[in-house]
Amino acid sequence: MTSLPRVLPVRQKFPDHRLADIPGEVRRELAASQFAGRIPKGGRVAIGVGSRGIANIATIVRGVVEYWKSAGCAPFLFPAMGSHGAATAEGQAEVLEHYGVDERSMGCPVISRLDVTPLGRSVEGIETFMDRNAFEADGVFLVNRVKWHTDFAGRIESGLFKMMAIGLGKFAGAQRYHTHALKIGLEAMVLSVGRQVLASGKVIGGLAILEDANHNTARVAAIAAEGLEEKEAALLELAKSWMGRIPFPLDVLTLDEIGKNISGAGMDTKVVNRGIDGEYNPWDTAPSFVRVYVRGLSPQSYGNAVGFGMADIVHERLVRAIDWTPTRINAMTSGRPASIRIPMNFPSDRECLEQIVTTVGKFDTRDVTLGWIPNSLDIGTIVLSENLMGEIRKHPALEIAGPASDLPFDKAGDLPQFESFIGAAEPVHVAH
Repeated sequence: MTSLPRVLPVRQKFPDHRLADIPGEVRRELAASQFAGRIPKGGRVAIGVGSRGIANIATIVRGVVEYWKSAGCAPFLFPAMGSHGAATAEGQAEVLEHYGVDERSMGCPVISRLDVTPLGRSVEGIETFMDRNAFEADGVFLVNRVKWHTDFAGRIESGLFKMMAIGLGKFAGAQRYHTHALKIGLEAMVLSVGRQVLASGKVIGGLAILEDANHNTARVAAIAAEGLEEKEAALLELAKSWMGRIPFPLDVLTLDEIGKNISGAGMDTKVVNRGIDGEYNPWDTAPSFVRVYVRGLSPQSYGNAVGFGMADIVHERLVRAIDWTPTRINAMTSGRPASIRIPMNFPSDRECLEQIVTTVGKFDTRDVTLGWIPNSLDIGTIVLSENLMGEIRKHPALEIAGPASDLPFDKAGDLPQFESFIGAAEPVHVAH
């Protein structure tokens, strides 16, 4: 039997930027925006909402709906997604519902359809589209998180601009846009399509959401369509400055789960330092990891396992949990077939770890450095191998949260979920 190092829980002391009163901050931002003056009384406002695991998303969207209703308008919600929800209208509505965004809780209709209206070609020659129901409304308002993108680095990455491109274009647009992105790059595509969508005059603006390293809602910012590109770029720089990272390079990084609710790529590539096409350690903003092991698929991903191909090894339970229809649709629409290549897999955590530690270049497997996190969003508490004790004690932002122990494999050779193992050592992030 291969020997594995002992492990211990460690807290990362990230700065806490959480908003004390999220509904109040949403009200204040929107009240100061003067958006209501752009829509006639009784006018219909289409509010686009995406498919990521954004903290407090239902609370934030409800605040946006209440703002437009108080202005005498008739808001409705629509899924601003490309191929998510298996690229079906019903599937996309279900994604929103599982985030608590539905007609009953929001107090307005949720209209999910795949019909689009052409908006002409961008300066770069990209044919652009908009959700037809949104286009036929008196105005379009977007709600999305601004953060780094998992596939590229640029001035504009994930946020309102990307939602105007991939989200408003629905499945029809997403297919074409990703094809153009393979030729001119993702950032150039997002900017090209987003500018064309803005030129339609239908988008009023949006509410940008920023989260800190603890996955707390840290800022909400109302941004008008005019100047959206420049203001979103500034917010992205702020979000990047708050980004949480795993503190050290590791031989093996283990994740309990991946999923579309966690990242568009299943796991945040800039946390686990992988490229969506399988590149090893492409980002100079994160430590390097020799191997990545993924134990399972989040239930909130609804079978979509896109991104599991970035792992070096996975537990068999992940493979069994895959719904290949949405997984294939997502991978092919994004032009990333490598993201769903099936990694080596075994039926227990013990076997997976014992197999993979022999591939990291250490003669004594007890010297292998291990890290274990629940997923790439929640890294406020991390399990690290005891052989990193010296580095942990020297790190000013780390605090040992419990005693060292052997990995607690059960009779089947499996580990408990991360939270169960941590026990009394509470994570510093706020669950959503």
